[in-house]
This record gives sequence, C-alpha cells and structure tokens, in this order.
Amino acid sequence: MDVLPAGYSSRPIRMSDLERVARLANKHARRFTERDVVSKDRLCTMFSAPDFDLSTSTRLVLDSADAPVAVAIVFHHDPHVTVQVWCPVDAAHQGRGIGRFLHDWILERSREAARQASPDTRVVLRQQTYDGDASAEAFLRQAGYHETRHYWRMRIEFDGPPPPPQWPERIVPDTFDPKRDLEASARASREAFQDHYGFVASSLETELERTRHYIETDPDFDPTLWFLARDGDQVAGLCLCSPKAAGEHTTAYVQNLGVRPAWRRRGLGRTLLLHAFGELYRRGKRAVALHVDAQSLTGATRLYESVGMKVDDLSHEYELELRAGVDLTVKELRADTRRT
Repeated sequence: MDVLPAGYSSRPIRMSDLERVARLANKHARRFTERDVVSKDRLCTMFSAPDFDLSTSTRLVLDSADAPVAVAIVFHHDPHVTVQVWCPVDAAHQGRGIGRFLHDWILERSREAARQASPDTRVVLRQQTYDGDASAEAFLRQAGYHETRHYWRMRIEFDGPPPPPQWPERIVPDTFDPKRDLEASARASREAFQDHYGFVASSLETELERTRHYIETDPDFDPTLWFLARDGDQVAGLCLCSPKAAGEHTTAYVQNLGVRPAWRRRGLGRTLLLHAFGELYRRGKRAVALHVDAQSLTGATRLYESVGMKVDDLSHEYELELRAGVDLTVKELRADTRRT
C-alpha cells in the first residue's frame, strides 16, 4: 500500500470536521462548476445514517498545519453490489501520491463491503468526475476503471409563472404525510425506478430506515414539497423536492421524479413536474435543478427538455469491477416497460 508523503497524516472524518470537509469539497467542485455541491448539514445527515460507519467508511488527509487537503468516502448499501466513492483532492496537493494512498484505502474498504454481498454476484466500484477534470479521469483509467455513463445537471429559470398542469383522468395531486405515506411512497419509488440504468433494489426495510433518517435529520425536509399523484388509494407517481439545491439557496431541487409503469404514457411525469414548478414558484423560487442520466433508458431527458430545463453541468461515471458474477443492476429497458 502506498504511504503518504512526509508532512501529511490521515485519519477517519469526525463530526467536528464537517464544516472543513464541506469547504474542501466545494473548493474542488468550483474548479469545474460555478456552484457548491454540499453543505455541512447535508454531510451531517449522510454521515449519521444508520447504515453508515464514519470510522470505517471515511478517510481524511491533513497537511502539516492540520488542514484538510483530501477526503475519501465509501458508500454501500444492501445488497452491497455497488460501492460508490467520493474522493476530492485539493489541486494544490495533487501529484504527490495522496490520490494513490487514498485509492489503496478505497480498494481495501470496498473489498470489505463486497464480502457482504452474495458470493455469486458481480460487485463494482464507481466514481464520478466533473467534466473537465482531466487529472481525475487519467488517474481512474490508469487504475483500471472504464467510463460507463454520463450525468447531466439540468436547471430551469422562471421568467413568469410556469404553465398549469393538466391532470389525467382520475389522478389527483396530494402531498406526503410521513405517518401515512412512508411505505406506499417507498414502494412506488422502487417500482418507478426499477427500469433505470444501474438500479438495484435494497430491502424495503433498509429503504424505509434511510428515509426515516432523512426525514428526521435533514433541516431542509419539507413534506409539503413531496408531491404525490394519487389514483384512488394508489400512489401512481411522485415528485419529491427540496426547497434549495446545495450552494444555491434560491434554486429548488427535484430529488426524485417517478411514475409507476401502469400509469405511464399519460403525461403524468410532466404533470407532476409542472405541479411542483408551480408550487415552488408560488413560494418565491425562481429556479429549479435536478440530476439525470444523460442516456436515460426511460427518456427522462426528453421530458425535462420539454418543460424548458437545460443542461448546466456534466459529470462522468467510471467503474471498476471488484468481482465477476451475476449482475443485479439494471442495464437495459425491459420489453414490458412503458415510457412516462
């Protein structure tokens, strides 16, 4: 395993580090984007999740003045076949072996995660790079990764009230009630996203536990911005929003937009999005952003373009196979799946 150069040290992240970690991540992001990407509050929610161990899943590198210069964070959930990594390194400290040191740690930690997966399954390690980060892309290719996907951040600025939604017959809008709708919404989301590239289902209990944690700990959670489309007692679709995107307090964010297959081809995805736009506009928001797979199997990019959203950021996903086996992740659209 590579060792750190003289003058640097490493340890797990502590909760007292969150402000400095957020500054490091945002400084790195602003080299390639025009915005911050994370806040101290969001890190607190992420790191206090019930299935995340701060002591074993994070690594912080500090310089001789005890200032953070790099961080590595490993995320994985049941069924543990996809390991996601976030690893920004301050530009002033690149080229000194810090990235190699952290990647060795990432591989070791990821293999521990892989041992929790069923032994016959394929396990992969995934990292994303900002468009234009040639140094990170070259490092990942040299380490054996290959580029698999591209993701857009899309945004719309309102120059007036958005057009009103036209609800399909029998479908009525509603908002989320944490006590009433938690499980129904989780089931609807799972069904809506089961044909998205890279999707792999966690246990319902794991998803409910993570959602409860988010509801209880994220200061930006607002149940009146989690919009549901109901058909009788069924949740046909959902559009879950946050009042602000990281780094842009005047921009709202769409966390999740999905329509269950049985309710597709009726314009419900567009209707939900316009409904959310209208409510956010009434609350004073003049822009909305979201992230989407640029090669979406379900045609989500066309939906977003049709309501006036435009691409303002691009990122690239790289994948390294840790173990061959049965691939549990979605790679193509099922023949029986209909578009939104």
